[in-house]
Amino acid sequence: MRTRLLPLLIVLMAAVLLALGVPLAVSMAAAEQQRVVVDRIDDTARFAALAQFVSEGPGGSRRTGTDERWEALRSELDSYYGVYGIRAGVFYRNGSAMANAPGDWFVPPSGEVREAFGEALLSRRSHDPQQAWPWQHSRLVVASPVIRDGDVIAVVVTDSPTGPLRLRILHDWLLIGAGEIAAMLLAVGAALRLTGWVLRPVRVLDATTHDIATGRLKSRVAAAGGPPELRRLAHSFNEMADHVQEVLEQQRAFVADASHQLRNPLSALLLRIELLALELPEDNEEIASVRTEGKRLAQVLDDLLDLALAEHAEADLSLTDIGALTEERLAAWTPAAAAQGVRLTGDCPATTGWADPITLSSALDAVIDNAVKFTPEGGAVEVRVSFEGDTSRVVVTDTGSGLTEEELARVGDRFWRSGRHQNVKGSGLGLSITRALLEAGGGSIAYGPHAPRGLRVTVSVPRFRA
Repeated sequence: MRTRLLPLLIVLMAAVLLALGVPLAVSMAAAEQQRVVVDRIDDTARFAALAQFVSEGPGGSRRTGTDERWEALRSELDSYYGVYGIRAGVFYRNGSAMANAPGDWFVPPSGEVREAFGEALLSRRSHDPQQAWPWQHSRLVVASPVIRDGDVIAVVVTDSPTGPLRLRILHDWLLIGAGEIAAMLLAVGAALRLTGWVLRPVRVLDATTHDIATGRLKSRVAAAGGPPELRRLAHSFNEMADHVQEVLEQQRAFVADASHQLRNPLSALLLRIELLALELPEDNEEIASVRTEGKRLAQVLDDLLDLALAEHAEADLSLTDIGALTEERLAAWTPAAAAQGVRLTGDCPATTGWADPITLSSALDAVIDNAVKFTPEGGAVEVRVSFEGDTSRVVVTDTGSGLTEEELARVGDRFWRSGRHQNVKGSGLGLSITRALLEAGGGSIAYGPHAPRGLRVTVSVPRFRA
C-alpha cells in the first residue's frame, strides 16, 4: 500500500510546488526585465533633456558646428556606449542622426528599432519590449520622444543586449529550482514519515491477520500508534479475534467432550451386542452388520477426538531430517503394502525442515495409508523427498483410480468420501486430521492428479523457521 500511496503524495506535492514555482519564476523574470526597462526609460529621458535644446542644422539635419549642447549630448552617448555597450542615438523625424553611438548605427528601415522609433514619433514612449527568456537571444529596445514647444522634433532610441538580463533571470531561476528541490526533498521525507505513521498499524494488522489465517489464533495486534481510527480498528480486531478464538475453543471442547462421553456408552453397547451374539447363530448376518457398524462408530468417535486434539494442540517444531523420517515410515508401511500386492518405493535424500516429528510421522502415515488402500493389487506407490526454495516436500503418488476435478476440490473435507469409495474402510476424517496437524506447524498438504492415472499428494514443511 505504501508503494501506491507514496507516489500519489509525491505527485501531488510536486504539482503544488510547480503551481507555485512556475508563476514565481515568470514574475521574477518580468520584474527583472521591468527594472531594466525603467532604467532605460530614465536614460532616454536624460538624453531627451540634453537633445531638447540642440539647434538643428539646415533642413532639420544634424548640427555639424560646435554647439556646446550637441557636444555634450554626443559625449554622453559615447560614454554610455563605452561603459555599458548599449547602442543609443537621437534621431530627427526623417531618421537622420542628431547624435549616435556608435557612429555607424542608424534607424533601420524595418524591425523592432523602426517600430519603437515610429511609436515615439506619435508623442508616446514605445511599448514595453517582449519578455526576454534565458534561452532566447534578443535585444531590448526603448524609444522616447524629444518634445519642443509641444512638437516631437526627434526620438531617443536605446538598443540594449539582453545577455546580462538573461543571466540574472537564469540565476534567479536556479535559486528557485534549488528551493523547489529542497522543498521537494523535505516533502518526500515528510511523506515517508507520514505514510509510515499511517500505515504502520495496517502492516501490523496485516501480519496478525496472516498469523491467524495460518493457525496462530493467539496472535493479536500490538499497539503501533497511527491515526485514532486505525487504533480503534486494531482494538476492534483484537476483540473480534478473542470472540472467534473463544467460539472455536468451545467448539473443540464440545467435540472432544462429546467424543469422550460417547465412548463409554458405545463400549457398553458393543459389549452387550457381543453378549447377545452368544445366544445367536454364529453366521447371523444381522449381528455381523451391527458389529461392523458399531466398530465404525467407535472409529469415528476416536477420529473426532483426534481431530479436536489436533486442532487444539500446538506444534513442537524442531529441525528435522525429512528424508530420514520419510524413509522410516516407508520401512514401516512396506509389509502392509506387500500384503496387498502393492509395490512401495521411495527416494529419500537427506533434506531438513522445521516440523514436529510426531506430527509429520502421523501425516505421512495417513497419506501412505490412503495411497496403499486405494491402489489396486499390482499397482505402485512412490514416495519422493525434495526441496525447492524455502520449502521441503514429500510427494506421494499412486496408480489408483485417482479423483475427478470436483473430487479434488473437496478432498480433505471432514467426513467427505468419494462416492466410489464408500465401501472402503474409513471415517473420512484421516486427511482432515492430517491437514490440521500440518497447519499447526506451518506446513500444508495439497492434492493433484498423477499422470497417467492416480493421485499425487504433496506434504510441505518450511525449511527455515519463521
